[in-house]
Amino acid sequence: MVRRFIYLSLCLTLPIACTDPNRIYEQNIDLSDNFWIADSVLHFEFEITEADKDYNLYYTIRNSISYPYHNLYVQYTLEDSLGNALSKALQNMDLFDPVTGSPLGDGLGDIFDHRILAVSNQHFPRNGYYRFKIQQFMRQDSLPLILSVGLRIEKSQETNSD
Repeated sequence: MVRRFIYLSLCLTLPIACTDPNRIYEQNIDLSDNFWIADSVLHFEFEITEADKDYNLYYTIRNSISYPYHNLYVQYTLEDSLGNALSKALQNMDLFDPVTGSPLGDGLGDIFDHRILAVSNQHFPRNGYYRFKIQQFMRQDSLPLILSVGLRIEKSQETNSD
């Protein structure tokens, strides 16, 4: 009886505790065989319904502690529904401390998760659908031990104080 009560309490409490009013989109793509091939472009399509607000876009990266580099270079392109580029950049993110080699992010065992800011205070010109493309830009063609890559979009805190 006590076990059933605890189980029921957790089932009812966890979904409420995990709601995030600032998150408007989040999707992660698991990479086949934990390899990110250089010419593999990951696509994320999302809808903006409040173009009067600004948004922060984050990479969500999951990697193994055995990933052979301390960093990850990616190139992103943000496009509107017609394929027009709104922004594009080559970015570097540290997955491990470059000096000590200690893993960054949140880890459990040998797997680490990162949420790294890609674009801050992005303004979208109008409501509608947009596309975010990510491609790895490391010198190695098949990048091992990247388990998943994702995109998370949140309302910017600067525009939430209304």
